[in-house]
Amino acid sequence: MARKTGSHSEITGPRIRAAARTLFARHGFAAVSMRQIAAAVGVQAGALYLYTPDKETLLFDLLKEHMDELIAAWETEPGGTGPLARLEAFVRFHIRHNLDRPEAVFLSYMELRNLGPANFAAIEGLRRDYETRLETILREGVAAGLFAAPDSKIATLAIIAMLTGVTTWYREGGRLSRDRVGDIYWDMVRKAVAA
Repeated sequence: MARKTGSHSEITGPRIRAAARTLFARHGFAAVSMRQIAAAVGVQAGALYLYTPDKETLLFDLLKEHMDELIAAWETEPGGTGPLARLEAFVRFHIRHNLDRPEAVFLSYMELRNLGPANFAAIEGLRRDYETRLETILREGVAAGLFAAPDSKIATLAIIAMLTGVTTWYREGGRLSRDRVGDIYWDMVRKAVAA
């Protein structure tokens, strides 16, 4: 099939991923067809297969891209010295980073179930990698006598769930600024681990 005039892979590929992300987040993975994605991008449905072999692979690529980006961004984040400063940095980073990506966050939590076993395991591995970074901070804080978290894994999952939930209700220009939300959540997390 000939490429549409004006179509370029470095432009069309990202447009396909952006359209799929929005449609999957709005309507759910199962309800969205490849034809709908193609229509949103303005290409023939068959053209999508130049960029992805199937819809599940497209979803997997979106979830992997989100997790890779999240982990890479945390790696460059100045973490501060000591467990308390690092925990605060993690809280503020997680909120700040994810508020700019609500569709990607939604897909990461709600559409993971649509992946086959191998793809599911790959994304779960990336999630565990990210969670381990927080769990390490909590364990170090407990060892230093700064935190009280009887089960660091449960505390990790609870904190991440609480922080990620911000993307479901926060609206730009609303009652609270992003910084104020970060302040409130940091206070709640700090109290939750008795720091």
